[in-house]
Amino acid sequence: QVQLVESGGGLVQPGGSLRLSCAASGSIGSIYGMHWYRQFPGKQREWVASISSGGNPNYADSVKGRFAISRENAKNTVYLQMNSLKPEDTAVYYCNVRVTTLSSQDRFYWGQGTQVTVSS
Repeated sequence: QVQLVESGGGLVQPGGSLRLSCAASGSIGSIYGMHWYRQFPGKQREWVASISSGGNPNYADSVKGRFAISRENAKNTVYLQMNSLKPEDTAVYYCNVRVTTLSSQDRFYWGQGTQVTVSS
C-alpha cells in the first residue's frame, strides 16, 4: 500500500503565502505525475496544478503566476508554494499521485486533505 501525508495548511491573511507538502511512502516502485486539487464547500474537486515525472509544471488559470508546484523525487514529495493568496483560494487542498507499486499495481492515490483558509 501507499500512503500520502499532507502538511502545511492553515490560516493566512490575504496576500500571504503558504507552502503545502505531500509525502508518499509505502510500497513505491515508481512515481509519475503528481497533482494538487482543491475543493470548495459544496463543490467538486478542481484541478490546481500538476508536475510531470520530468519536472514540467502546469497550472489552472486561476492560480497561474501565484502558485508554484515542485517535486523532490528523492523524498517522494510534491510541494505547492502558494503566494499572493486570496480569500477565494480558501479550500481543502488534496494531493494526487500516480504510483506503480512494488507489486506492479498502477493507480492514483489521494492525500487526506489540508485546509487552507485565507482571511483577515
